[in-house]
Amino acid sequence: MKISAVTAHVVSVPFTSGGPPSSFAGRPWTKLDILLVRIDTSDGITGWGEAFGHAATPSTHVALESVIVPLLIGKDTRDVPAIMREMKHKLHLLGRSGPYMYALSGVDIALWDIAGKRAGKPLHQLLASSAAEQLDGYASLVWYGDLELVERNTAAAVAAGFGHIKLHEVTKESVSIATAAADGGKIMLDTNCPWSVDEAVGMARALKGSLFWLEEPVWPPEDYESLARVRAEGTPIAAGENAAGFFDFKRMFELEAVDIAQPSITKIGGVTEMLRIVELAEAHDVHIMPHSPYFGPGFLATLHLSAVMKKRPLIEMLWIDMESSPFDPWVRPQGGRFSVPQGPGLGCDPDMETLKRYAT
Repeated sequence: MKISAVTAHVVSVPFTSGGPPSSFAGRPWTKLDILLVRIDTSDGITGWGEAFGHAATPSTHVALESVIVPLLIGKDTRDVPAIMREMKHKLHLLGRSGPYMYALSGVDIALWDIAGKRAGKPLHQLLASSAAEQLDGYASLVWYGDLELVERNTAAAVAAGFGHIKLHEVTKESVSIATAAADGGKIMLDTNCPWSVDEAVGMARALKGSLFWLEEPVWPPEDYESLARVRAEGTPIAAGENAAGFFDFKRMFELEAVDIAQPSITKIGGVTEMLRIVELAEAHDVHIMPHSPYFGPGFLATLHLSAVMKKRPLIEMLWIDMESSPFDPWVRPQGGRFSVPQGPGLGCDPDMETLKRYAT
């Protein structure tokens, strides 16, 4: 039951996104990097996790293998929260967010996968007595900066069965054209923190009544006081993918800065921390909509957690077409809906041939 090995696997899968390649962290984005964490135990169980990757993959990978792995070997896997408390305390001087927390998130997800497999139950059954078997998704379009592409991909998402479509744009015109193309579907706007509070207030006023939510309108994202000012304009506000765990969300809720909280399971400490944030959000009557533009164990763990939440969230699906995925078919929707895996643990191990094919 002790950890005998921890191994990182990085896969890089080509994809298309309904337009020319967009830019991510200053470089063309044509491949999706997934950083997987494999944990093997002395009693023969293997768990899989996912650490936040994308352009952060190299730094997260180094943090995991150079510092975290030696601290994990020999740990008893039966008390996941205890392991996470110890690891966070030992590493807190290295940052409460960023590569070390991303890597620990992958470790935590893998440990919960092991817990479910040892118990012979899917993760959602470890967390609650009942769970949804399917969850509605929403299409999270990439940034296009082109109204024709916004219109075309919004219409394509509706045709694929999605009733909610999220844009990554910054203009009122993009919302108007997407609203027309959505044919009654709901539009969300994720702006990725572009504006001062005054600019954000002006945009919230201009967009009032036209959005299901406005996401991260203020720079910097941790300026929750300013976010609360924008929310006061009456447009529902969503944020949280950049928050650094429980106490960031606590402050966000106490300031009444958001209607919708978006913790990201591969960033904030995995399942263990997500459970604490969900309980906190329910106490403050804030709706959770997890940040989940992932295609591995982070996405699967999000499905399991979402299936047991009191207010069922929409599941974010990044609007890209991957060449393949080690975790098919669970990471792909059918008619805009996702099925929750019913096998032990996360309910899906990676296809090893696909893993090898796209390994870096």
